[in-house]
Amino acid sequence: MPTLEETRIRNRFRVQPHHANNYETLHGGNLMKWLDEVSAMSAMRFAGETCVTARVNELDFEQPILIGDTALVEGYVYEAGRTSAHVALRAWREEPTTGETELTTRSSFVFVAIDAEGSPVPVPDLAVESEEGERLRERAYETLE
Repeated sequence: MPTLEETRIRNRFRVQPHHANNYETLHGGNLMKWLDEVSAMSAMRFAGETCVTARVNELDFEQPILIGDTALVEGYVYEAGRTSAHVALRAWREEPTTGETELTTRSSFVFVAIDAEGSPVPVPDLAVESEEGERLRERAYETLE
């Protein structure tokens, strides 16, 4: 049974001019793509199967990420269904020279595990065995309320 902490993925993306909109900030579509990629990795690590995006529950852009900043994206499975993995996501604007961060985005995606033919397959139960895992799960539920 995979643990919540084992599903935690953090990735960084350097924001270049070709990622930007007219306001010289990260285009929301690019950030959504990065959120989807990180959450898919988290879901697949949890399920041990290929997973596909089934739903974006919400996507709240709270602050912009500027050209030259680093987008720090984190995702982890906080809940499992019969064939689904629910992934909590956050993104931060990170200043590359100092490492200072500012929360910019919160979201939650749902993935479905599939077999080679594309049919849904069962996923394991999710274990939350540590204080850190409990804290992350509670944070996910608080964010989504």
